[in-house]
Amino acid sequence: MTLYHPVSIGNINLNGNLFLAPVAGYSDAAFRSVCIENGACFTYTEMVSAEALVRKNLKTEILMRRACNESAYAVQIFGGEAEVMAEAAQIVLEKTNCECIDINCGCPVPKIVKTGAGSALTRDPDRLFKVVEAVVGATGPIPVTVKIRSGWEQKLITWREAAQAALDAGAAAITIHPRTKAQGYEGHSDWNIMRELVEMVNGRVPVFGSGDLFKPEDARRMLEETGVDAVMFARGAMGNPFIFRDTTSLLTTGSYEPVPAETRIKTGFAELERLAAETSEQHACLEMRKRFHAYSKGIPNGGPLRNAIVHAATIEDYHKIFDGLF
Repeated sequence: MTLYHPVSIGNINLNGNLFLAPVAGYSDAAFRSVCIENGACFTYTEMVSAEALVRKNLKTEILMRRACNESAYAVQIFGGEAEVMAEAAQIVLEKTNCECIDINCGCPVPKIVKTGAGSALTRDPDRLFKVVEAVVGATGPIPVTVKIRSGWEQKLITWREAAQAALDAGAAAITIHPRTKAQGYEGHSDWNIMRELVEMVNGRVPVFGSGDLFKPEDARRMLEETGVDAVMFARGAMGNPFIFRDTTSLLTTGSYEPVPAETRIKTGFAELERLAAETSEQHACLEMRKRFHAYSKGIPNGGPLRNAIVHAATIEDYHKIFDGLF
């Protein structure tokens, strides 16, 4: 099989195996849409609080909206109580027509972990089993997937038990980010664990890999070395949706051409306009400051440009900064 290939998650059939991870504060519908235009084969929302859904917090509904060009997407939810997670999953299906629900069992952020959610579930396979089983029972034919970490800390590596619990509870796929909770996003992810998980699962469900994917060559190496069914870009896609296009080219032709600066900026404006339409111009312009920093990389005299970006407050401000460049 070639490195770039179709993947099935339960009843979802995807044309390729390059995914956008759920990235808190980043993978909104506007960003997901430009990733899809640049070759992302499947996308996940940023994580949504099960508690907030059950309490009918309206802000969570914005997080779950389908992007304009998403033919299939997953809503990721987090929580530590099985009953609440099951109820939240039902609300997701009432409020959206998503094709998949993903359960976050990997977030290392203390305020998430102390509620028994995120990485706390990788540490507690019994609770993970109950949560996944409850969500699977609440969602009918909609596939439920699980994202785990390697463990709590180096002395408490529990990915194997967590993965088995997810399988036993009916998960349709498992994603692993092979760092511990204690590592957070520091150090290196252990791709050997990823390969061992693939061997353990042995084709019963697909396994997806996440961690240290910052350029197309990283994705190729992960696919070659670990045997995962798909790779999931997180930080490597932030401000760089072109990583999907470049990786597709590398995997199918053996090479890729860097995206011209003008194309990068045009994509930034597409994202800005969509985000403004989804939320508000004020919110979009503030949010896009960090994203335009990334889009403007490689432009000559970028320093003064980025100094101007941090003051942009309207769409017109962004046009004044960029329109004369090309």
